[in-house]
Parts: sequence; structure tokens; C-alpha cells
Amino acid sequence: MSPSEDNAADDQEKQTVSSQNSNSEDSPRVQEEDNWDGSSSKSCTPRSRVKCRGPVQPGSPNVFNPEDPREAGDQTYDHTPIQGWKHLDEIYDLLLAEEEPTSFRLAKGKREWDQAMASEMASIEKNKTWVLTELPSEHRPIGLKWIFKVKKNAQGDVIRHKARLVAKGYIQEHGIDYDEVFAPVARMETIRLILALAAQKGWAVHHLDVKTAFLHGDLKEDVFVSQPEGFIKTGREHMVYKLSKALYGLKQAPRAWNLKLNGVLKEYGFRRCKLEQAVYIRHSHKEPLIVGIYVDDLIVTGRCIEDIKLFKRQMENKFEMSDLGMLSYYLGLEVKHEVDATEYRDMSKGLCGEDLETNWDVSMYMHSPRETHLQAVKHMLRYIKGTTNWGINYKRRGNECLIGFSDSSFSVDQDDGKGTTGTVFYYNGGPITWNSQKQPTVALSSCEAEFMAATSAACQVVWLRGLLAEITGKQEEPVLIRVDNKSAISLMKNPVFHGRSKHINTRYHYIRECVELEQIKVEHVSGDQQRADILTKPLPKLRFAEMRQLLGMEQIEESAT
Repeated sequence: MSPSEDNAADDQEKQTVSSQNSNSEDSPRVQEEDNWDGSSSKSCTPRSRVKCRGPVQPGSPNVFNPEDPREAGDQTYDHTPIQGWKHLDEIYDLLLAEEEPTSFRLAKGKREWDQAMASEMASIEKNKTWVLTELPSEHRPIGLKWIFKVKKNAQGDVIRHKARLVAKGYIQEHGIDYDEVFAPVARMETIRLILALAAQKGWAVHHLDVKTAFLHGDLKEDVFVSQPEGFIKTGREHMVYKLSKALYGLKQAPRAWNLKLNGVLKEYGFRRCKLEQAVYIRHSHKEPLIVGIYVDDLIVTGRCIEDIKLFKRQMENKFEMSDLGMLSYYLGLEVKHEVDATEYRDMSKGLCGEDLETNWDVSMYMHSPRETHLQAVKHMLRYIKGTTNWGINYKRRGNECLIGFSDSSFSVDQDDGKGTTGTVFYYNGGPITWNSQKQPTVALSSCEAEFMAATSAACQVVWLRGLLAEITGKQEEPVLIRVDNKSAISLMKNPVFHGRSKHINTRYHYIRECVELEQIKVEHVSGDQQRADILTKPLPKLRFAEMRQLLGMEQIEESAT
């Protein structure tokens, strides 16, 4: 048979098949459907075949095959779950076996979490936090929830399992369930200043933790909470607890605890710093005993070990405390002490005689980041991972000098033309506070940019010098700020407004008043010795390494890698 005859036979066979399909019950059915605009259109059912593509081949998912068990009726379908499948709750249990449970149901039955919850309830009962009572008609109860936390040290090792009973304070209404909520906590630069001062003096820094701190805060309002899950009183399920003291989660809890602690410290002769509400001082033996507070974490330092021991005993009389010994880890800071063995032995005997962030702003690209932004963030993370063994060394003895450096970039940002302010302050040669921040306005010259940066530094100086004087009990002294722009220095020292400065925002002229009142002094420093330079602009690799060392970063220990 010739090729032409073969093609003719194939065409005849296709026509025969098409004719048979058109007469069968399973032939494609055309349906009319309404479009969104009200017109009708024709569409094919799933078993139809596309025009000009030939018949649907056997085994196609669009062809019904009664012999296929996947398409058979319920009588041939096995509803038994496949072997090896696990319920989703069991998967969660496995994933959270070494992590923190997210609910009471996941924690229940695990020995460490059961003990943690029992310990929390015992603390609440011991502290007489609440009383079981009937719910008054004009009140509604606040729900409670268990929060679970695995406490770890700086190396990531598990220290203990902690369960906290937290009130769902988000349903509280202002003026009904609570009033004032503000509670001060120590700033990070304050903590670093205390550490630098302790290192310079050779003082030991101790760490204390108040157990269930918020449970000690007295409440003024009538607050009712429901019974906690897992500890509901049998036969009294309808009753609620009336709080006499605060619980975690209540909006007024931090303030109630702070007021309680403030009263106790004042009772023991401490006074609160005017410039830092979370720092307390008690003078004895001509030297202060300093206490820094961050919610329920307390650090205490002073010259006399006996004073520190007395403070610990006084606090244990009022609260249930955990004495964590010498400060090693606090608010993300890992602290290592350089101890003089001879002096430590003398101090332990109670002798109190004379003797211890470049911030690169990536938030502006959060909504529409590009590949270059992602690469920059990854570069930063790699740098941080490779420098975990670097830190700040606060040295023993030395001078008690407070000195600052101020620098600015001019029109570095190509997006808006604004410069970057960089400031860093040192106490006894160690950096205690630093800042890298985009300037709010566009500067018209490098002189103006430096002038604005120095004004930001002046604002920080006024607070720092006052706080340092309050802590040490010494007279406030002028603080030196070093700037690498002579024109800006001349502008700071000249109290007369003229054409070069009349357009500058009035608030930036505050530094002139500080210079005139001799609160600060300004001094020129060469650009290669400007320690704040690293905080204002990107630098080449070698220059960056030099400036990092000049900034005060040191390799504290050898890298693990």
C-alpha cells in the first residue's frame, strides 16, 4: 500500500471513531453558561476533547475508567489510614520535645514543665496574690494563660525550665481596670557606664534576680481573673480569683512592681538618680553602692564586699531572690572579669580601705528590598558571626575622664542627600555609648553637617556628665568633644549669627550655649584619628580594620574557628 493510501485509511478510521463517540452517552456535552456581563457562552465539560486535537487517549485523567480503583465507588475504597501516618498533634509534640511548648496541652504530662507550673502556683499562693471568690455582677474576669520558657546561658546550655502564669491584659480598659502603666528601666549606655566605672575602680559586679517579681506589686484596682488551666478547684469551677497583687500580663503590673521596689530601696537608705530613674545609690565608706534595675534583674556594685553582702541579705528579707553571683550575662552582654587574686582575698575579708554599633539602616527597604539589599544584609550577618570573639575591655585604674568624638558624612546617601551623624563617648578609654543615625535635614555643606552632629553629641554629654557626677558624688566637669572640622568648631565657639548659620535650624545652636556655659569643650582632631569616622560611612577593608581597633574593639578571646 502506498503512503497516500495509508493516510487515506487513517483519515477514514478517525472519522469512524468520531462518529461512534458522537453517538455514545459519554460523548462531549456542550453547555451554555452566563458570563459576568450577562451574555452566554458555550463551554465543554471536563470529558470533552479540545477541537482539532484528536480523541482523548486512554489513561487520561479526564477519562472515566470504571476499572480504576481510584475512581470506583465507596464499596471498593479503603478508609483505613496508611501505615506510618501520625496525628498532627503528635508531630507538634515531637518538634517541641526540646523546645518551648506553646500551650498547656502540649506541656501537660512532661515532668519538667509540670514541676515548673507547680512552682509558679506555689509562689503565687505563698505570696498571697489572690483570693478565690464569687464574681461581682459589674465585673468581668480576665483570662489566664501559661507561658513556657527554656532559660539558657550564653553558651546555649539549658539552665532551667520556667513556667509563667500570664494574664490576658489586652482586654483591660483604661480607667476601669488600670490607670498608670509607665515603669522605668535602665538604658544600655547606663549599664555600660556602670560596668566601665566598676572596672576602673576595681569593684566586683554582682547579679541578682527577683523571683516572680510582678507578684510583689500591690494593686489599687479591683481585678478578677479566671482560674488557671490545670489548676481549677473541683466543685468551685464557677468562682474566680480576686487579685491583691499584680500578675504578669496586667498593664499596671510593671509599674506596681517598680513602686514596690522603689519603696523597699528607699527604706534601706538608697536614693534614686534624677537623670536615670532605674539607678539607685547609697553612700557608705566614702564610696557609693550602686544598683541598676531592669525589671526583675538587678546588678549591684561597690567598693566594699560587705556592703554588697548586706544589700543581698536586705533584699532576701523582702523578696524571694536568686543570687547569680558575679555578673556574667546581662541583657545580651557577656561579661568577663579580670580578677586580682591578692586584692580579692583582701576584699573578701571585708576590708574597706583605700585601694578595683555601626548602625546601618535597612528598614527603609523593608517594603521593596532588592537583591543588593539582601546581599548587604547577608554580608553584615557574616561579619557579625565572624567577630563574636571581639568585645570591649574596660580597664582597671586609669583616669576617670569622659571624652567624646563627633563626626558626620556629607551627602553620602544618594536617595535623599542627607548625611549621617556618628558619635562615641569613652570613659577611662573604653566606649560606653555610641550612635550612628541619619540626619533629619539636608546639610548645605560639610561644616553644617559636622555642626549638626556635634549638637547631637552635646545633648548626650549633658546627660552623661550629670549621671556620672550623681553616681560618683563628684562635681560635674566639662567634657571634651573632638571634631575633625575646623570650620564647624569656629561656628560652635562663635555666639553671633551670620550668613553661614542663619539658615540652620535653631535647635542645632544648642551646642553654642553648652560651650559658652563651659559644659563642654570642643577640640580639633585629625581625620585619621577621628574615632567616630567608622560610624558615618563605609570604609575599605584595611581602613575599616584600623578604625575598628581605634574605636576600642579588642579580640577578647581566640576565635573557635
